[in-house]
Amino acid sequence: MQFFKDLSLSAFTAGFVAVLVGFTSSVAIVFQAAQAFQATPAQITSWMWALGLGMGLCSLVPSLLLRKPVMVAWSTPGAAVLATAGLAGGFSMAEAVGAFMVCAALITLAGVTRWFERIMNRIPMEIAAALLAGVLARFGLQAFAAAQSALPLVLLMLGTYLVARRMLPRYAVVVTLALAIAFVALRGEMSWSAIRFELAMPVFTAPQFTLSAAISLALPLFVVTMASQNLPGVAVIRATGYDLPVSRLITMTGLATLVLAPFGGYALNFSAITAAICMGPEAHPDRDKRYTAAVSCGLLYAAIGIFGAVVTGLLTAFPKELVVAIAGLALLGTIGNGLAAALRDEPHREAALITFLVTLSGVVVVGVGSAFWGVVAGSLALFVQQYRRSPKGSV
Repeated sequence: MQFFKDLSLSAFTAGFVAVLVGFTSSVAIVFQAAQAFQATPAQITSWMWALGLGMGLCSLVPSLLLRKPVMVAWSTPGAAVLATAGLAGGFSMAEAVGAFMVCAALITLAGVTRWFERIMNRIPMEIAAALLAGVLARFGLQAFAAAQSALPLVLLMLGTYLVARRMLPRYAVVVTLALAIAFVALRGEMSWSAIRFELAMPVFTAPQFTLSAAISLALPLFVVTMASQNLPGVAVIRATGYDLPVSRLITMTGLATLVLAPFGGYALNFSAITAAICMGPEAHPDRDKRYTAAVSCGLLYAAIGIFGAVVTGLLTAFPKELVVAIAGLALLGTIGNGLAAALRDEPHREAALITFLVTLSGVVVVGVGSAFWGVVAGSLALFVQQYRRSPKGSV
């Protein structure tokens, strides 16, 4: 099979790092969202089953078919919205499931009508690159901020990464991750007690459709998923040079959410952070073979869905400093390339810089994250500066 011929250790490691970063950085928010609807332990496990399989299959299958990296994740800001609105509104799990299905229908409609892709096609590449750099730069900052609580670990990882980039550039992240795991394991800093050996079982919840849940849950979930997840996700795709059928893939995520919603699959969308890990040069020097990183990520996500508590416990056993440090180091090249692409063209430079800074700020307005507002601010700046301006040299 071609996949196994194209697969490399660096690509598989990129897939593993993507799962490690994406899962451990937000799984607690997903748990909180489930608990906001009075979910039982069995239902919470079912959420992991649905989300794991959804992310896994939606990343694995199209990546294999297209031979390009397709990265799908759960909506982290969507989970935050659900956790807040669920507690405030006192909605039942059945009403929540109905809202998930309404949101899924809206996502599917956005894909079928292609309106979201048409909007993205009008955003200049410099703005998209600045958005990518702004989204990822926070992880780069967190990697070095982790030195405040785990200085020996971060120094070891940074030193290992720099030496490996000099001697074994293709495997720099692999070597750094392996040495970091060995270091924390020898120091007894792995939380092995979090691991429980049991399979996840799906729990079906019949949907209940109510107007209040549609307004308070479905619409905010749809807005933040499109603005705070799919928008930067498409920016990563464009900035890394991949030509993917965006509308068809969004339709796929909407239909997958619709099927998995009764089991806890509240919203699936393009990923940004983890996509950058699997689409960057650290995954594989050959762009045409980086799809193997996304396939590896998809397989691991599917394993999370099937083995639920086992994999959840294993991933959450790693110290948080290790997770943020390996994420930041793995993204250094992508951050640098994004900044270089954003600032290379002088007419777009200031607008791109505004996009980068607003996105990096992490500001949240009316529940919508900084990625959306970064694009808005940069586009407005570009409009003000370039509208009806005569080409250089013309009279």
